[in-house]
Amino acid sequence: MLRILVVEDNLTLLDTIIEILSDEFKVDSASNGDDGLYEAMQNIYDAIVLDVMLPGMDGFEIIQQMRKENVNTPVLFLTARDALEDRVKGLDYGGDDYLVKPFEASELKARLRALLRRSGSLTLKQTLKYRGIELAGPEHDILIQGNPVKLTIKQYELMEYMIQNRGTILTKEQIYDRVWGFDSETTIAIVEVFMHHLRKKLEPYQYHKDIKTIRGVGYMLKEQ
Repeated sequence: MLRILVVEDNLTLLDTIIEILSDEFKVDSASNGDDGLYEAMQNIYDAIVLDVMLPGMDGFEIIQQMRKENVNTPVLFLTARDALEDRVKGLDYGGDDYLVKPFEASELKARLRALLRRSGSLTLKQTLKYRGIELAGPEHDILIQGNPVKLTIKQYELMEYMIQNRGTILTKEQIYDRVWGFDSETTIAIVEVFMHHLRKKLEPYQYHKDIKTIRGVGYMLKEQ
């Protein structure tokens, strides 16, 4: 499942958004600007739903910091501020879409899916491909050169995250936070264990060589 960050200071609305999105996505949340920026800068999310009016740092400041540090996660601004100049400002600062409160749940989800498709994180068939590897969405099926290969859920999520970020060095911390989550009871050492097992699954097809170990940092799936 793709991972979404929601930054909203109205706790009632925050809970509602989480409930709306949780049937399709993994959802993390923050209720103030400082926490929202911290979470966003982890660069582990497929999209961010970001309120403008927040305690402390506002949404415009958050996206400016993100883009300054080359965190290019798609951002959907969600706010009651419906003045034209605010919409223009949000898009000029690097936002990808803008939805004004109050909103319908169906429109929020549709706009988010469209944003994810534009970014390449989601396709209409929810299929990811890398060379001869094909990941077929929520069923956690994987085909390698047309042959079905069984992965565990975490192995699948690890492979999915690597493909989505091919050509990019991912730290062990990023992988751990994305696949296992901040509140996991495991330790970061689990990343090395699962990477070893994933490579074993790929080895008969020689794709294990595509996952490069960046010593002291993490891993990178080479470009196609």
